[in-house]
Amino acid sequence: MSTRDVVVAEEFWREVEPGTEALVDSWLVAEGDAVTAEQPLVNVVLVKANHEVVAPAAGVVERILVPAQGTFAQGQPLAIMRTA
Repeated sequence: MSTRDVVVAEEFWREVEPGTEALVDSWLVAEGDAVTAEQPLVNVVLVKANHEVVAPAAGVVERILVPAQGTFAQGQPLAIMRTA
């Protein structure tokens, strides 16, 4: 088994000023939940726009790193997934 970081896709950051932080609005899964590839995991807000972040692969959400209402920077992992 391996692990993968869950991050916001670079395309969502294109119009965002460097150094701007984003907000985790709500988690749609919990630690220990099994998920499928492309399943929505978390809703985030970047400069007044909401985005869904999806699972990069099928697996299990091992650890949530940024809680709901927490802020994060570009490239910062939001969670760690365990994949097969």
